[in-house]
Amino acid sequence: MAKTKTVFFCSNCGAESPKWVGKCPSCGEWNTYVEETVVKANTTEKNTLRKSKKPKPIPISIDSIESGNTLRYKTGSKELDRVLGGGLVPGSIILVGGHPGIGKSTLLLQLALHQRKTVLYVSGEESAEQIKMRALRINKSNPECLIYNETDVSEIVKQADQLSPSILIVDSIQTVTSPFIDSAAGSVSQVRECTAELQRFAKDTNIPTFIIGHITKEGGIAGPKVLEHIVDVVLQFEGDQHYSYRILRSLKNRFGSTDELGIYAMESTGMREIDNPSELLLSQNPEESSGNAIAATLEGLRPLMIETQALVSTAIYGTPQRSATGFDLRRLSMLLAVLEKRGGFMFGQKDVFLNMAGGIKVSDPAIDLAVITSLISSLEDISVSKKWCFAGEVGLSGEIRPVSRVEQRIQEADRLGFEKIFISKYNTKAPSKNKEKIKIVQLAKVEDLLEEVFSIY
Repeated sequence: MAKTKTVFFCSNCGAESPKWVGKCPSCGEWNTYVEETVVKANTTEKNTLRKSKKPKPIPISIDSIESGNTLRYKTGSKELDRVLGGGLVPGSIILVGGHPGIGKSTLLLQLALHQRKTVLYVSGEESAEQIKMRALRINKSNPECLIYNETDVSEIVKQADQLSPSILIVDSIQTVTSPFIDSAAGSVSQVRECTAELQRFAKDTNIPTFIIGHITKEGGIAGPKVLEHIVDVVLQFEGDQHYSYRILRSLKNRFGSTDELGIYAMESTGMREIDNPSELLLSQNPEESSGNAIAATLEGLRPLMIETQALVSTAIYGTPQRSATGFDLRRLSMLLAVLEKRGGFMFGQKDVFLNMAGGIKVSDPAIDLAVITSLISSLEDISVSKKWCFAGEVGLSGEIRPVSRVEQRIQEADRLGFEKIFISKYNTKAPSKNKEKIKIVQLAKVEDLLEEVFSIY
């Protein structure tokens, strides 16, 4: 008979304790321990599990290990290949997380239908008919895409071992259970054990495995934190249900950089790859109006042109309002203080509203210069040319500080047909002899911006 016992698991890091504790001794989080009933498999049951076909490894010298020969193959999606670091690595296990309805299942089904090889798509949430309906909307077909409705991880591994597919997709890990653990699906012990079993299978067979994971209300991957440590790659699928764009970020990547991101647009026929993200983030209105300025920013290693929109009006009520969408509200308050102190602009009795067009969230400090330009433009009711863009960080003393990868920003602005780009005078890597047609204007402080853009001072 299998032995049954009750233990407590930390929902953050997966640490185990025989009794409940308020503070986890492993990760330091409070009130994260949950009670679960665990059934330990006996020796006979354990012998029924799949055994590794690879020989046991032995210690070898690091000098004898050959590097740089990692095999990759294309997935059929340029954006996904970019985020993965150039393609899919055999034997890798990839966790894809995102909010409900963001398009995780659509993206991976689209990936499966683009392949010319056998793909095993395991679904524990949707029926085969529901998946077929989504495939009809995508309007792609792959006769070798096999749909398997199963939640038992031992059965999944058994079928995958027999079929030897080129890619294994599990949707989702929170619905998969192990027969040797007597706890509910999605619990800490189930998620940890099932992920570890899939990892052993992927490493042993060299079959790349995609796992879809749910998201908590705080925005993290549901389940223990150890889940993210087990897998090789963690991808976060972000977006807003009110906008069509979706951003695929790499939070962890053992085979490449975490600075890359992929951009998609959700359409009725599935996910469309966006080669030129600026088409979503720039206003299509040809008329110039006050309060608008274009920022040359970077998302990861990818240059983007984003339109910053500001509205400054007289406060009707006693306390002025401060609102920012897609931008840090505390940084907006800091920039307003800099403009009051260094530029002499009075925002104290003004309502200030700031918005990043397209609904994207920006954390790049290089957007500061465009933000203060749009604020001054709205306050003075002076429009800024849509052929100008800005890239610079604003310091507390009013200086325009240099930003990273300014050459990429200049090249992207020139490619999109901008006439001027305003950058920091202290950017040492800025090209002295510009090969592009765009004119580079270097600024040292806020006063230079007022003189060059608004002809003030």
